[in-house]
Amino acid sequence: MSRLPVADRGTVRRALRDMISRHRRAVGVVLALHSAAAVAGLAPPWLLGTIVDRVTAGAGVATVDRLALAIAGCVLVSALLSRYAQYAGHRFGERAVAELREQFVSRTLGLPVSVVERAGSGDLATRSSVDVSTVGTTVRDVVPTIVIATVQLTLLFGAVFLLHPLLGLAALAGLPSIVAVTRWYLRRASSAYLTEGAAAAELTETLTTTAEGARTVEALRLADDRIRHGTTRITVVWRARRATLALRTVFFSVVEASYPLPVAMVLLVGGYLLSRDMVSLGAVVAAALYLQQAIDPLDRLLQWTEQAQRGFASYARVLGVGMVPPEPPGTTAASRGERLVVRGARFSYSDGPDVLHGIDLEVQPGERLAVVGPSGAGKSTLARLLAGIDAPRQGVVSIGGCPVTDLDPAERRRRIALVTQEHHVFIGSVRDNLSFAAPDASDEQMRAALATVGADWFAEFPDDLDTQLGDGARQLGAAEAQQLALARLVLADPHTLILDEATAALDPSTARRTERALAAVLVGRTVIAIAHRLNTAHDADRVAVLADGRITEIGSHDELVATGGAYAALWRSWHTRVDER
Repeated sequence: MSRLPVADRGTVRRALRDMISRHRRAVGVVLALHSAAAVAGLAPPWLLGTIVDRVTAGAGVATVDRLALAIAGCVLVSALLSRYAQYAGHRFGERAVAELREQFVSRTLGLPVSVVERAGSGDLATRSSVDVSTVGTTVRDVVPTIVIATVQLTLLFGAVFLLHPLLGLAALAGLPSIVAVTRWYLRRASSAYLTEGAAAAELTETLTTTAEGARTVEALRLADDRIRHGTTRITVVWRARRATLALRTVFFSVVEASYPLPVAMVLLVGGYLLSRDMVSLGAVVAAALYLQQAIDPLDRLLQWTEQAQRGFASYARVLGVGMVPPEPPGTTAASRGERLVVRGARFSYSDGPDVLHGIDLEVQPGERLAVVGPSGAGKSTLARLLAGIDAPRQGVVSIGGCPVTDLDPAERRRRIALVTQEHHVFIGSVRDNLSFAAPDASDEQMRAALATVGADWFAEFPDDLDTQLGDGARQLGAAEAQQLALARLVLADPHTLILDEATAALDPSTARRTERALAAVLVGRTVIAIAHRLNTAHDADRVAVLADGRITEIGSHDELVATGGAYAALWRSWHTRVDER
């Protein structure tokens, strides 16, 4: 599995700056409101210190009442400003998160299919769910909290310095230990959270593939092996999370132990200054209250710094999707014909050995070619090369004299369609599911496409094309979902069809009926069928036998049976099993 890339710190910082720049007006409003709220919050401690000084000087109840009302007014103003600041902050956050999700979906859809498949569904699923959600929390809650807490702390410590410079210096007593442990934490946190995210992606990949292949696991008695593999992945995740937990344990323990130091030092220094008549008692009380008030924003700042590291790591993974080069636009808008030719094609996955060895093949326009052979022979790989999803390591695959991978992607998909045994039902109506293939198709065309592939079950839907499918709605079985995929193929109307065991999920009688129904639609089109049911090969114009990545036989069904080679043996074996049924 080849993981998708992860953005470096510089890329993440630039992306954050760009996001803030695009929403600078909203950010400015949030900062202005929170700054005003913080300034209003500075008044109560100062007013309380003033009350202490006035009472000490012999002031009456009326003076205390006036100052108390002023304190209440400042608290109310601060609360109102904070309320509207939080509202503005959440509006900014939600807009930024929506923009991020749209960008992520757009970048994901622009990825080459081969890159997505080799990365594995677990990595992409984790980035699209956990990482995007974490970034959303960071943008919506963490970044505003850190900015606001920083503004509040600056104002609070500045107020202590204004009361007396020595009180301000005493207020900094806890900062050295906090700064030291924060720097220690930040140097280690980013890599630790990236490791945790990668481990979670691998665990998701393991669970996803095991669940999707449950029948295969059961048939081959691989349950114990998959359990061991899953347990190993869980252990890796557990160790990664223990590592980040250890960092948090040290970080928060030192921070919590540092909180009482500034208050204690201010009281000690304040007592000394008070004994020398250098400050008033009210100033010492106000300074202590300011520092007590500073604990909350400082605590929020440091706690959310930990969450910010998670968000930073997740943002790096989300941005990494955009670092994959998009599918090349192609150098040719259209080919000059429909003849599909493969010359000397060799192909290997990543740095592994070749799985196709010098394939030579010609498929004439309108011809029906069946490709048969044992599992692992390279049939699906050949189908991917013919569809232009992968390019051969050596040799060329061309249509109308133009290399398939040089065609513009939109043109290539219009002309060549690959339908595999993997299928997906999107959450939405039947119409939504079909319109992916032909956005302009009418309802009658959609119903005709379903009828063409033998989707009799559609007649039972009470809401016709408006029937909702997917989780929480109408569920389709594997065979029904595959027929839905074939109906999309009918609507897409490509010239060349590559069917990679496209009816594998259907029972034999339904598959035969569907294939016969499709036959009328396939007239005049080039069809390459990767077949495991040899009746498909029997009906084809020619049959290519693939073994160990090489074409060992090619000819009509009757010719290959007459020669008595590998295909004849396959036909006799398959025909015997069918007769026994």
